[in-house]
Amino acid sequence: MSGKRSHAVPVRTILAAIGLTLATVVAVVFVMHVQRVLVWMLIAVVFTVALYPAVDWLEDHVRWCRRALATLVVFLAVVLVVGGVLTLFAVPLADQGTQLATRLPEMIADARGGRGPVGTLLDRTNALEFARDNEERIRQFATGLGTPALNLLRSAVTGIIATISIFVLSYLAVLQGPKVVEGTLALFPPRRADRIRRVGRECTKTITGYISGNLLISAICGVLTYIVLKIFGVQFAELIAVFVAIADLIPLVGATIGAVVASVAALIHSVPAAITVVIFFVVYQQLENHLLQPVIFSRTVRLNPLTVLVALLLATELAGVLGALLAIPAAGIIQVVLRDIWSHRAPSPAVDAHRRVPTQRYRSRISPVRHPRGGLH
Repeated sequence: MSGKRSHAVPVRTILAAIGLTLATVVAVVFVMHVQRVLVWMLIAVVFTVALYPAVDWLEDHVRWCRRALATLVVFLAVVLVVGGVLTLFAVPLADQGTQLATRLPEMIADARGGRGPVGTLLDRTNALEFARDNEERIRQFATGLGTPALNLLRSAVTGIIATISIFVLSYLAVLQGPKVVEGTLALFPPRRADRIRRVGRECTKTITGYISGNLLISAICGVLTYIVLKIFGVQFAELIAVFVAIADLIPLVGATIGAVVASVAALIHSVPAAITVVIFFVVYQQLENHLLQPVIFSRTVRLNPLTVLVALLLATELAGVLGALLAIPAAGIIQVVLRDIWSHRAPSPAVDAHRRVPTQRYRSRISPVRHPRGGLH
């Protein structure tokens, strides 16, 4: 028989392990089911951080403007700006739609006869002959578009609900932000609360810098698009450039959407303009992804350009559009937290002893030694 005794695992430890496992499973299932809402909350946090300084400034500099009124004024300003942008698109699109409906029969006749830009393109590519030969297949394909159209309608409704939810969450977060922050910091000692407040302020600057950098990159994209379209005389160059700039704010797919719209508009104008616009967007996307974003975000978020590029590549591969949206702010926040931990790290015992010993020796040399009889040595 072996002299070693087997120790039984306590029942409490077994129950704790089972409880932790079940809690982890429940947490994972919960996150999977509310993933969409969590994404909305993350986006709302970004908008909250972006609008928080404006509300604070208005509350501090206008005496009669309290928190609730300042929040309402800032969000009304945002609604007016968004409404103005939508109006900027809606009015020309309505006019153009009316003109298109009037000219549609003539355009169809020109296309069938091989006249005009579209007709010439269809004639060169033998698209009309292909359509005549495959008329039955095209009709069947058009009949089967009901399900994708229904899915598109559902996506549009979901997008509207998401926009309203994000707006309301951001509004309430900005309105109740000071109470929530102060109530949370009251749970910590004053020194720890000051440290958390300082780190939170630096994280806020990181997110604000990311937003400002993203707006700057989109503005550059819109201006360059306007110049290229204006050189070839494409109609509604200003409107298309604004749309490209707004679409460029969307990670991954936004730039592609803007490029497609601009290319189609250029194709309607002329084939050389379309080819030039396509080449421009291909070149610009490479410059934006590998030059503009790392350089600008390194200034606004204070991240190394290599860190910016690596964070974008890894986050995009892991989480797609959401990862691309949150990659740079997350990297900046991690850098702020690590920098704070490094600056408050505890010194090692050897370094601490090395710092204290010379001080004690110096004090023992210069401090007066009192003689038992009252004299000084």
